[in-house]
Amino acid sequence: MKLRDLAGVDSDSEVTGFAIDHRKVVQGSVFGAFKGAVFNGEDFIALAIERGAVAVVARSEASVPDVPRLSDTEPRRLFAQLASRFYGPYPETVVAVTGTNGKTSTVEMTRQLWRMAGHRSASIGTLGVTTSDDQVKTGLTTPDIVTFLNNMAGLKRLGISHVAYEASSHGLDQHRAEGVPLKAAAFTNFSRDHLDYHPSMDAYFEAKMRLFDELLPQDGTAVVWTDDPKSAEVIERVRRRGIALMTVGRAGETIQLVEQQPTALGQKLVIRFAEGTYRLALPLIGAYQASNVLVAAGLAMATGSKFETVFSAMQRLAPVRGRLERAVISRAGAPVYIDYAHTPDALEAAIAALRPHVSNRLITVFGAGGDRDQGKRPEMGEVAARLSDVVIVTDDNPRGEDPATIRAAVLAGAPGAKEIGGRREAIAEAIRIAVDGDIILVAGKGHETGQIIGTGANERVLPFDDALVARECAA
Repeated sequence: MKLRDLAGVDSDSEVTGFAIDHRKVVQGSVFGAFKGAVFNGEDFIALAIERGAVAVVARSEASVPDVPRLSDTEPRRLFAQLASRFYGPYPETVVAVTGTNGKTSTVEMTRQLWRMAGHRSASIGTLGVTTSDDQVKTGLTTPDIVTFLNNMAGLKRLGISHVAYEASSHGLDQHRAEGVPLKAAAFTNFSRDHLDYHPSMDAYFEAKMRLFDELLPQDGTAVVWTDDPKSAEVIERVRRRGIALMTVGRAGETIQLVEQQPTALGQKLVIRFAEGTYRLALPLIGAYQASNVLVAAGLAMATGSKFETVFSAMQRLAPVRGRLERAVISRAGAPVYIDYAHTPDALEAAIAALRPHVSNRLITVFGAGGDRDQGKRPEMGEVAARLSDVVIVTDDNPRGEDPATIRAAVLAGAPGAKEIGGRREAIAEAIRIAVDGDIILVAGKGHETGQIIGTGANERVLPFDDALVARECAA
């Protein structure tokens, strides 16, 4: 594709690809020079041109010698728009999910519902790119825009017609998920997270709302979980734009959750759709899983699936890796559950999900990540101490911080908790003290398979899988 055809500039240069890392520039690349948290891409413009960049997307103030400069008040947005024209075509049916918690489960459940309805489907997010046949890790909930568009185009070439992806606040703020037309978008919930990046909760919320204010087209459909304090504001924004709306939850007008009762290996739901009432045996433990399932059901229906087809498929959903995943049952008879919860709200939801199944004690093992929002650490400690019978505070990706300092901040909110720095030792201790009737929750890592130590050039990722370690300790 000629640069003049792609960007409307006077140049016959052939565009071969896009790059935001100057080291990945090859002859014919369009280079995106953006200011980041650590590096300023504008400092590498000359090097990118030396490597063969035929154009640079940057601020109008940036110095760009010898090749066209493509400028915009939001250069990341412009870069995404140009890249989307280059990499397409994309799958016909694409939906996005935003919210603090539940995104991973919701996109994966949407993928499963589509698959059971006969569609070739995929999900993109924290777990990577998942299809019925494969799973490839990308390292980020919302990968960079070039990776995102490449993945989408690659899925189209594989014959995938339906894709659900996680729209994180970072990704939305940095225009990392642009350019692929959406059929629907969903909101799960909103609570404290990522305040190491966003200057305030309001800024964090506004970043998420770009999905509904800007990216979801006028002919798309918004699916909103009704039972979050922010749900009413999301619904109001959608209605102001005149976009089709589906609401699900206890106050849902599309699908209403009428009753919810835990069972040994899942839960029974009573839901209302149109004029009918339906009893659903959901094979997923945890009360909050009902919200993920109903949002996924809304997305499936918003993209053409009939309720009867979706209802049947919901009863056959498989658990999502690292989301209240039962890793093992100890020799004493205590099940060990692994969950990705790493915010106060998510930790509270995970504990609340397990509590109805506990006949004796709930033992919670968790930590907090280094170089991340420090204010949530004592809040997580308070939640764990208030809702658990035994709390063990341990390490969880300390990165560049002193692990003992992180644990101390968590323990400030949970003064009666045990402190065991080594994560393997903490899990082993929980299993050692557990008896029949206890349940163990190991929170924080979920699907992750590494412990991150150090930062920058000194960063190391030590192999660590909570589920695998729990099984080894139980054995």
